[in-house]
Formats: sequence, structure tokens, C-alpha cells
Amino acid sequence: MIYALIGVSGRTTEAEEYYVAGRRIPAFYNGMATAADWMSAASFISLAGALYLQGYSGAGGQAGGLAYVMGWTGGFCLVALLIAPHLRAMNIYTLPDFFSKRYGGRWPRLLAACAAIVCSFTYVVAQIYGIGLIASRLTGVQFEIGILLGLGGVLLCSFLGGMRAITWTQVAQYIILLIAFLIPVSWLAYQQLGTPFAPLAYATQLAKIESLEQKLIADPSEIAVRDEFLRRAQAYQARLENVAVALQKERQVLEQQVRDLKNQNADFTLIATARRDLLALPKNAVAAREIWQKAMQENFERAKPLGGMPLHGVAFQGNPKGTPQEQQTFQQSRINFVALIFCLMAGTAGLPHLLTRYYTVPTQAEARLSVAWSLFFIAILYLSAPALAVLVKFEVMNHLVGSPFTELPHWLAQWARVDSALVEVADVNRDGVLQFGELKLGADMIMLASPELAGLPYVMSGLVAAGGLAAALSTADGLLLTISNAFVHDMQLGMKNGVESDEGRVILSKFALLAVAMCAALVAAWKPAEILALVSASFSLAAAAFFPGMVMGIFWPRANRQGVVLGMLAGLCVTVLYMVLNAPSIRSALGLAPYGSLIFGIQPISAGILGVPVGFLAIFFGSLAFPNPQVQGQATSRPLENPYPGL
Repeated sequence: MIYALIGVSGRTTEAEEYYVAGRRIPAFYNGMATAADWMSAASFISLAGALYLQGYSGAGGQAGGLAYVMGWTGGFCLVALLIAPHLRAMNIYTLPDFFSKRYGGRWPRLLAACAAIVCSFTYVVAQIYGIGLIASRLTGVQFEIGILLGLGGVLLCSFLGGMRAITWTQVAQYIILLIAFLIPVSWLAYQQLGTPFAPLAYATQLAKIESLEQKLIADPSEIAVRDEFLRRAQAYQARLENVAVALQKERQVLEQQVRDLKNQNADFTLIATARRDLLALPKNAVAAREIWQKAMQENFERAKPLGGMPLHGVAFQGNPKGTPQEQQTFQQSRINFVALIFCLMAGTAGLPHLLTRYYTVPTQAEARLSVAWSLFFIAILYLSAPALAVLVKFEVMNHLVGSPFTELPHWLAQWARVDSALVEVADVNRDGVLQFGELKLGADMIMLASPELAGLPYVMSGLVAAGGLAAALSTADGLLLTISNAFVHDMQLGMKNGVESDEGRVILSKFALLAVAMCAALVAAWKPAEILALVSASFSLAAAAFFPGMVMGIFWPRANRQGVVLGMLAGLCVTVLYMVLNAPSIRSALGLAPYGSLIFGIQPISAGILGVPVGFLAIFFGSLAFPNPQVQGQATSRPLENPYPGL
């Protein structure tokens, strides 16, 4: 209700107010709003989960949770040093405005607008997925209804007032999400360490986790669990040798089981369970191959020590002096760590909804100061996220593992009902006691369940849910505004119908925002991927599309329209192609081995590390091959003077 009141009170139809909040937001408050815009559902919900599941550096194919902290924080340094002040000096509304003003012509602006839509839409789907996740858990409604409830809050904040209303809403949302994040982590630190200052004290628990990890690896009960997962994986592997025959046999066995139970006049629940298993069988061989391939990979992964999770505090997995397999794991771990950091840094410097925030301050100096405040407000949370991951992992290993299944806390079952991907618990070795390998927590689960894990009252769970909603809502506000502005302001859709006034364009932007929000909600309802994976993909796309063109446009006067068009197309094509060809679902549908065409082992979410250099090279050689005579003459006669005013 607070957000709605702020959104309604900030309503406007003036273009300057709607697009850039009148360019009069003080640096302190703009920094706070930027932090809220930045700390999306991925930062609030999934960052601690990534650190919990992947450790600091991941394992071969995973980059590790620390890469997200370093990459996102480092990206703001790039924004402060290279981008924000120059953009503010141009008095523009959107990022495609930069490409239009700097390079001229129609195509740079159109490509930038299309890229902004693609990047922002991928990002906003992740936010709406997070909104539905939290709203459904908090209210008990269906996931799809939770999405619509949360979307109503987004539209109230952004539909009426644009950037003006969004800015002050995000200030309020930052305060809520910061309090919601700090209370559970401080309480866990106080419980375990006797101090609420978790970032300063959690190293003690890290040493204990290292000892617990070795104990769990050697535990006979854990070994029994791993053997069972290996047996299941091998069973799926055998089915995949001849999918059609295996599917037919499976169907015949279940049909016979149903008939036998009926003939024996068995209990109705047993017959219903057998029928449900029969109906759950894949409809055809193609669907069976995809499902069984995924199940086989998951079981092989969980057959590894610690359920496939890497050692938490190890710098890089593998061993540079070990076996060939260990050496390869070590190399892939380092490469993916650096690749993801690069993509997140370059993507941060190219995110349209983030850069728009620096158009709202009065001067260039305020833009630099605004970035500094943003870093300060973000650092408060980012220093706490690694601490939360360690404290939650210690709580799970030391207290939850080893509990009888009959005494497990109720929150495990409640979260599993929301989404089975969040929590999976099964007595695999049938000893009645929970082993670490029998508990699978999703990345989106660690933060949301931390109050219940710490034994805090339910009101704290509500507060954390409110913080998660604030994080998702604040980012969704800015993203939806960016997409609608790209359609109406940048691509000028509707201009041919006589909408020429500023007020008319603002009204058209509002309806475009509503349509985009509905489309994003529809896609999010399909639960396409984990929040962190969706967000990471959007960073690679933003890095490839915008970073080379902005940097070359600001610092190289000879960069021209032909070069930037070639660079944007080449960078985006390489990035998208690499992502698509290595997407597990697509490779599984085509019957290909997972990640069979990786270059240097780089994972698809880090595809931007290939697209960005291609973009720079294409702009450089394209500008030299198709020179603009006017620009070339100015650059030759006055090499120290920038021929583009305002840059």
C-alpha cells in the first residue's frame, strides 16, 4: 500500500518527469533508488543461494557464487569511470538516444531499442517469477495468481508516474529490502557466534564447514545415499539405450500392476497411486528421452560427494598438479570464474534500465556521486550475502542433517508444495534419518527460508518475503519502463497515427508498459529457469549489444554508424548463437550430449565474453572499412578535439 500511494502521488503526463524524473533527483536518493533497482530478485533471493550451492568458485562448469559479487560490484566501477558522466552530459532520455545522437541514422537507434527490449524482457521475466514465488508462499495462492497479485503492485508504481514515481518508490523499497535481508543474517550470526555483525565474524563457521564436509564425505550413510543415486542414474542410462522399447516395457509393467491391484481388491489409494504413475509416463519416445536424460544427469550429479556440491571455501576446484581430469576441472573453474565476472561487469555497464537512472540527476558531478552512493548501499548487502550462505550451510549440516524424518520442520513441506524444485527431501537409503545427500535445496530457497531455519517467528518470514517482493518490484518497475520507452520513444511506434505531443507519447508508453507486463507474466508462469540463470543471460546480452558501441562511441571519434551497426549485430549473433547451441534443453531435444560444443569450457551464461570482443573488432574494422568522410576529416585535422558535442 505504501508503494501504491507513492506511485499514485507521483503520477504525471509530462515527458521530462515521466522519462527522467525532471532531472532533479539528489545523488543520495538516486544512489538509494539505483541500489533498489539493481538489487533485483537475483541479488536478494538467489545470490546467497548461489554461494550456498556453488561455494566461492564453483566446480568446473559452475563459475561460483563469488563471481556474482565481484562482477556486479566491479560493473559499477565501469559505470562510474566510463559511462555515467558522459551519458548525463548529453541530456537524453534513453540509451538508444545515445546511439542515435552519437552515430546518427535510423539503424543504430533501432538496433539499440531492440536489444534493450530483449535484455530487459529476459530480466523482467526473472523478476516476475520471483514475485510469483514469494506471493504464492506468503498468501498460499497458486503460483500464477501470485504473479498477477505482484504485477498489480508493479503497475501501480510505474504505470501512472513513470520515472518520477518509480524513483521515490524505489527509495522506500530499498529501506524495506535492506532491513529484511539484515535481520535473518544478523540473527543467525548472533545464534552461532554471539555477535550480530555477520560479515566480520563468519570466517569461524567457514573453518567448521570444512571439517563437516570431510566428515560427510566419509560417512557410511552418505555413501549409501550416493550409491542409490548412482544405481538410479545407471537405470536411466540403460533406458536411454533404446527409449521406445524401454517406454513400452514401463507402460506394460504399470498397466499390469494396476490390473493386479484391482484383482486383489487392494486399497483404493494403492490403485490410485499406480494409475497416477501410469499417467505420469511420457507420452512418446521424444518426451521420454528428454525427461530421462535430465533425470540421469541429476542422479549422476547427486551421486557425487556432498550431493554434487563443491567444497565451499576452496579457491578453485580440481588440482593443477593432479590427474588429467582434476587439471581440466581446475582450468574450467578458473576460466568460468573470470568469464562470468567479465560478463557481469560489462553487462552492468550496458544495462539500459540502470543507465537511465543517471539521467535523473541535475549534473555530471551528481552522476559520479550518485554511482558512489549506489556502491555504498549495494556493498551493505553484498558483504552480507556470503556470510548468510555460510551460516545457513552450517545450520543445515550441523542441526538439520541427522534429524529423523518424523521430526523435520514443517517449512520444508510447505516450500515443497510451492515448487518442488525449491525443496526435495526423500529417505533414499531408508534409514529414517535425513542425510545431507537426501536434501536438495534450490538456489532461490536459501534466503527465503533463512528466518524459519533460524527459528525466527513467522512475522520475520513475512518481512523477508516483503523484502524479496521489494527487490523484485523495484527492478521490474525500471525494466518495464525501459521496454515501453523502447517501443514508443525509441522505435516511435504509434507516431504515424498522429501521436505527436509529449503527453500523447507518455500515454502511449503507459499502455505499452501494460501490454509488456502481461506478456512477461505469461512467460514467467511457464517457470522457464532459475532466477539467477535468467538474469545472468540478460547480462551477457547487454554486454554484447551495448558495451562496445558505448565505449568506442565515447572514446574513439572515428567510430561511425556502419561500424556500430556491424558491431552490434556481430556481438549479439555470436552471444545468442552460443547460448542457444549450448542450452541443455535444446541439446537434449536434438539428442546431443550436454555442453558438447563449449569453447574453452565457457558456460552459456557467460557467452558475452565471446560477443564483446567480436563487437569491438567489428566496430573497429567496420569504421575503417566504411569511413564517414566528414568524421574522418575532422579527426585528421583536429585529433585532440572530439567532433561530437556533449561527449
